[in-house]
Amino acid sequence: MGVRSKTVFVGVLTVELFCHAAMSLKDKRRVLRSLLDRLRGRYNVACAEVDGHDRWQVATIGIASVSNSANHLQDLLAGVLRFIQSSVELEVMDHQVEIW
Repeated sequence: MGVRSKTVFVGVLTVELFCHAAMSLKDKRRVLRSLLDRLRGRYNVACAEVDGHDRWQVATIGIASVSNSANHLQDLLAGVLRFIQSSVELEVMDHQVEIW
């Protein structure tokens, strides 16, 4: 049985957020949990808070996906970023996209 070579691309979007609505860590976690659940459901991506765990208004989230097309990943992650930017409770302070 022969093995065919397949190209696999991994895309990662890292987003630094400021949560205007948070008055405590509990508030921030509520807002982030809702956002992450919506991202998983709408875009079928893996996502989590990756930094800023102990800061009550700042968080960094990571979003990842795998595809056989780098263009598809670029479009998907751009859509995810637009979705996050449309949030009333969160402000995008910085972001970075990496595709391997």
